[in-house]
Amino acid sequence: MNEATSIPNEFEFGYRIGGDGNYIDMTNSDSIIVSSGSELSIKIGNSVLSTDVALTPKVFALHQNYPNPFNPITTIQYDLPDQSQVEIIIFDIMGREVKILVNQKQDFGFKSVVWDATNNLGQPVSAGMYLYRISAGDFHQVKKMILLK
Repeated sequence: MNEATSIPNEFEFGYRIGGDGNYIDMTNSDSIIVSSGSELSIKIGNSVLSTDVALTPKVFALHQNYPNPFNPITTIQYDLPDQSQVEIIIFDIMGREVKILVNQKQDFGFKSVVWDATNNLGQPVSAGMYLYRISAGDFHQVKKMILLK
């Protein structure tokens, strides 16, 4: 038994990037760096845990925030299949801008941003329903969330 990792010596612990890439032993490694568009296979023991992991999104998406309802913070996840100018804005139920969370060009990938229930001035907002909107290229979507206090 390998004491440092608690993995029996008869088991393999490693990964392969790409179908014809070399198997890399991870018994003494802490991290993996995988470039975009690569296929990743992870093997522990005699079983493959995952293969063909999607490292880049195929379509634009805005996901439901979590937790929802929330207090005092929530996370908003979104997917960018292409590099895009991204804008994520929080609005109150009357349509007034509350907070700009993101306003920048971003590379493709699976993204997330946290909202701490404050407005653009850093002041806490009141409990209630809020809307969040993403604009990324030609993609636009709005979802609802609820802040409880």
